[in-house]
Amino acid sequence: MSDPYQWLDAVRQAELVRAGEVTPRELVEAAIARAERVNPALNAIITPLYEKARATAVDPRLPAGPFHGVPVLLKDIFGYSAGDAYHMGMQALRDANFLAPHDTHLVTKLRQAGFVFLGRTNAPELGTIPSTEPLTYGPTHNPWDPTRSPGGSSGGSAAAVAAGVVAVAHANDGGGSIRIPASACGVVGLKPSRGRVSFGPDLGDGVGGLAVEGCVSRSVRDTAAFLDVVEGLMPGDPYAAPPPRRPYREEVHADSGTLRIGVMVQAPAGATTVDPECAAAVGDAAALLADLGHRVESSHPTALDDMETFQHFSVMFATSTARILDAVGQLIGRTLGAEDVEPFNWALAEMGSVVSARQYLGTTDWLFGYTRRVADWWAGGFDLLLTPTLPEPPWTLGGFHGVDPMMAGLRAQALCAFTAPFNMTGQPAISLPLAWNARGLPIGVQLVAAYGREDLLVRVAAQMERARPWAHRHPPITA
Repeated sequence: MSDPYQWLDAVRQAELVRAGEVTPRELVEAAIARAERVNPALNAIITPLYEKARATAVDPRLPAGPFHGVPVLLKDIFGYSAGDAYHMGMQALRDANFLAPHDTHLVTKLRQAGFVFLGRTNAPELGTIPSTEPLTYGPTHNPWDPTRSPGGSSGGSAAAVAAGVVAVAHANDGGGSIRIPASACGVVGLKPSRGRVSFGPDLGDGVGGLAVEGCVSRSVRDTAAFLDVVEGLMPGDPYAAPPPRRPYREEVHADSGTLRIGVMVQAPAGATTVDPECAAAVGDAAALLADLGHRVESSHPTALDDMETFQHFSVMFATSTARILDAVGQLIGRTLGAEDVEPFNWALAEMGSVVSARQYLGTTDWLFGYTRRVADWWAGGFDLLLTPTLPEPPWTLGGFHGVDPMMAGLRAQALCAFTAPFNMTGQPAISLPLAWNARGLPIGVQLVAAYGREDLLVRVAAQMERARPWAHRHPPITA
């Protein structure tokens, strides 16, 4: 059966609704049909909200916002929606049948924009590993090759978008969790600047400021328009990124001018070896940028090679994991034990529980200094940094369970080598699907801008999308 909406981006779907050429109900019914066809093969959606979506689509109170009637998926970490299951990949929350008590500010903004929530997507337990294979829900499969990982922790969202279930899906990123699955699934993934999107009303920030909210999509303009909807200071937020000078969607066709762009192919601090296919993708993207008139040269912030980086990153994640387990215990009315948590996360929490307040503050001070040292490179005259998103093409599922937690941590560290540093500095970064290898697997490249400069990323990403379009590329497993 023909589905004329499957590969339209969200902006175009909303235009059709406004023009009266399609109704929200028709968009939602088509998306549900796609989800029901493909999800058994992908395991991307773990909490279907189809009946709620149907009711919302015909509700006359559905806001007439910029995405009126467009279906979207929510990742099952952060971004919770009132009355819906919220489990973060945890058996304990699922067994307790925990339901979110209210919307987060991000979800409220998505509702006000007219989005219709189709369901919640799979994620690794607590979002702590870069591959979506929680023991509670089982792995999500990459639509380009179901034996391979879709990345993580937003792997369910990225797989659903890549397979054509929805055009855009909620995602978040504490060490690469938007950009890594975007690379592995061949979609667009922008990690906004720290403080760009509110974590309220319950949290001031996520993972001590490392985590940010955003989306994965198939087009740069969808990513820009989604960011327009969710960005901005909310009452009580502890800090916020500087407001954009104009809507991000207007940056899609704006002239970027001639930019100075540094290229980094070797992994920061020698954290891992870069696969030749990923290095070649960066070389090809650098040549494209040069053809587009930019000044491209081999250069990167020397601070990225600091050997202490991942030690401090681990402190932030370990202490955050310990705190989250305490909070989950409070939600379900009992203290969590080792039997309630995957071994890797229990080991992280154990590590975090012995970090003293003095050590934690020492790490935050180190991160402030590191951020300034990295930022000096941009202040010295560079506009963007080009790197691989991942050091290797999408890998075979497995490798994070049934192994020593230390080995799982080292594997995660290697996969996050190019992404995690910019969670620590709070800078915006985007992964673009510009390359596919001989096996038909997507390989993303990453562009990083100075803090607060998502506008520049959108301009250049859109320029590269026009020069090297990817919308025609569809995986073997589609809806």
